[in-house]
Amino acid sequence: MTRLANIATLGMAALLAAIPSFSAGAAEIVVPADETRLQTIIDAAAAGDVLLLETGEHRGPVSITKPVTLQGETGAIVNGDGQGSVITVEAANAAVRGLQIVGSGSNLDTMDAGVFVKETAKGALVEGNTILGNLYGIYLHGAADAVARGNRIEGMRGGRTNQAGNGVSVWNAPGAKVVGNQISFGRDGIFAAASKHNEFRANIFHDVRFAIHYMYTNDSVISDNVSVGNVVGYAIMYSSRLRVTGNLSDGDRDNGLLFNYANGSEISGNVVRGQMQPIGRWTSNGQRFADPDGLPAGGANAAVTATAAATRLGPEKCVFIYNANKNRFRGNRFEGCEIGVHFTAGSEGNEMAGNAFIRNRNQVKYVGTRYLDWSSGGRGNYWSDNPAFDLNGDGIGDNSYRPNDLIDKVLWTAPAAKVLVNSPAVQVIRWAQTRFPAVFPGGVVDTRPLMTPIEIEGVERP
Repeated sequence: MTRLANIATLGMAALLAAIPSFSAGAAEIVVPADETRLQTIIDAAAAGDVLLLETGEHRGPVSITKPVTLQGETGAIVNGDGQGSVITVEAANAAVRGLQIVGSGSNLDTMDAGVFVKETAKGALVEGNTILGNLYGIYLHGAADAVARGNRIEGMRGGRTNQAGNGVSVWNAPGAKVVGNQISFGRDGIFAAASKHNEFRANIFHDVRFAIHYMYTNDSVISDNVSVGNVVGYAIMYSSRLRVTGNLSDGDRDNGLLFNYANGSEISGNVVRGQMQPIGRWTSNGQRFADPDGLPAGGANAAVTATAAATRLGPEKCVFIYNANKNRFRGNRFEGCEIGVHFTAGSEGNEMAGNAFIRNRNQVKYVGTRYLDWSSGGRGNYWSDNPAFDLNGDGIGDNSYRPNDLIDKVLWTAPAAKVLVNSPAVQVIRWAQTRFPAVFPGGVVDTRPLMTPIEIEGVERP
């Protein structure tokens, strides 16, 4: 069974287990379509009641101020008619389930959303909905222990990326969980800020800027997510003590994993896969994130036609580590990128062992003079371009592996020197470094390189 199938199975089991059991006195109130008094019916309901919306369109916006469940039959639609948030959840333990939700406003300042969950709505549940074309899909705004699970969220396709909202936004919502959602279009798939003890698991993202964008969110879990063809897979910034495990980045444009001022975290069992893709996939009208301002609807068709035949390798960097300290990278697979790991800005105390670097054009880019040994506990990493022997058969290469040399550093600092890369002088310098390792100017060395790559169960592309 593939990991994606496992994700679906686990998500369904969790969804069924989470359906709340109401007290014997709870009532089911059937709400016919085209009912103009939906807000009045909600206000008149008792705690624990289930409001079952019949197939058809129901008029929003509405607010849920009691712990009730707003649930839809197949084909039940709540339309906000372009005014604010379509459904605002204010009551603790309220639930919104099984609805199609459309028609939010478009004001970023007021955070207009398909479902807006307020700080007072502790433990609220947003589950199994189809949320289409709203500014934000779901906004958990200070709602501790709220859950967004099993929703399909499609954001705004037209206009500029910086004028769109996120699929799910989490702000200062300790304990909130975002699990098993399918998120596409809009700005970021999940954006978390100023929060803690969150869990983002088993979500699938495509056609967004960042699949998961993390800012000032500590002591949290990012696991078993799938990012396909976005600009960046997982952007972890200004956050500490995270567990980033079992995620897939498949053909994202710039970075599979990005760590910026991220500290004290465990990064394990992740897969970043690069692939050649048409440049046009990032410049068409459907991909508004091709430049910082995006492309207006109906524009740039000529440019797309001219560049569609060209291809580029994505991601540019499987992993970008910038001033990120005391993290443990173990058991990850970084494959087919322009650069396997770009390591810079004084990142200190990171452990890099048991990973596999496979067919990256440049396995490591490190511009620095310090010596960094990327092995731990007698085990290093697997390098697909390492020509080492293993004469004693212990699975460890007999010689150290150095991914970069002096010429690499010259080419990074002076790209124009590429015209000399095949000159006799350059070949002499490289020969001298193989014979006299002391002339190496510092950098990454793996003293215990592995002879075979670690195996990670593949995640099927959805």
